[in-house]
Amino acid sequence: METPPLEPGLYIVATPIGNLRDVTRRAVETLERCSVVACEDTRVTGKLLNLLGLHKVMRRYDDHASDAAREALLSEMAQNPVALVSDAGTPLISDPGYKLVREARARGIMVTSVPGPSALVVALSMAGLPTDRFMFGGFLPSKDKARADVLTELAAVPATLVFYETGPRLVASLVALAERLPGREVAVARELTKLHEDCRSGSAEDLAAHYTAHPPRGEIVLLVGPPLAQVAPADDVIEAELRAALAEMSTSQAAGKVAKAHGLDRKTLYALAMTFK
Repeated sequence: METPPLEPGLYIVATPIGNLRDVTRRAVETLERCSVVACEDTRVTGKLLNLLGLHKVMRRYDDHASDAAREALLSEMAQNPVALVSDAGTPLISDPGYKLVREARARGIMVTSVPGPSALVVALSMAGLPTDRFMFGGFLPSKDKARADVLTELAAVPATLVFYETGPRLVASLVALAERLPGREVAVARELTKLHEDCRSGSAEDLAAHYTAHPPRGEIVLLVGPPLAQVAPADDVIEAELRAALAEMSTSQAAGKVAKAHGLDRKTLYALAMTFK
C-alpha cells in the first residue's frame, strides 16, 4: 500500500539525544516524505539520515541563518512538506526554530510537531526531584556576575529549576548554586540515553568537588530542587533581630533586612519597628 503524501507545511521532528533506537517510526516516516530537511548542522543530520537509509535534501538553519535562508524555507513549505530538526532532541528547546515557526504561523502555513526525545524531560523523570512544577531556564550565562544574577532572580520560584550546561562550565555553575541557592538538592544528568549515562545528586558543594576531580564531558542537564520550606521564627526572635538592626541602620533598612532574611512582609516589620520609638 502506497503511503499518502504529506500535507505542505512545517514538521518539527524530534530526533534521538543519544540512543538511535529512540527515533520514532513517525519521525522516520516524516523525514522520508518531506521534500527538504532543515537542520543545524548538515554533517550531524547527514549521519542520522544515512543510518536510517534516507537520502534527503538538507538546508542549514540555525540562529545565525539569514533572512533569505528563512524566506527560502517558508516558500518551500508553502508548497511542500519541510522537516525541521536540531542536532539532537526536540527542536526549539534551547535550539533554533522560534523565528521560523512564528513566521510560518503568521503566514497561515500548517505547523505540526512530531514528538520524541528531549533531554529536559529525560532528566526530570530520573533525577528524583519534584516534577509537579518545574521551570526550564535554558543555558545559564557564562559570565560569573550574569550567572549569579539569574540564580538570584530565580531563587524564590517555587519549582524545580532545570538548566542545560556544558562540561567545561559545570563546576562554575555548581559553585554559583552553592552560593546563591544554599541548601538545595541538586542533580547532574549527563550522557543521557547513552552507554555511560549518569545521574548524580547531592549538594552543590559536593557535586562541585566531584566534578572538579572528574571533569565531565558533553552536554549536561542541571537540576535544582525547589526552595526549602521555611519555618517562621518566633515573634521574640524577630523583635530582637529588628532592634539589633535598628541600632545600625535606618528604620526602613532594618525592616528590609529582617524581612529579606525570613521572607516576611517589609511593611509589617516597618510598622513594628516604629512602635519601638
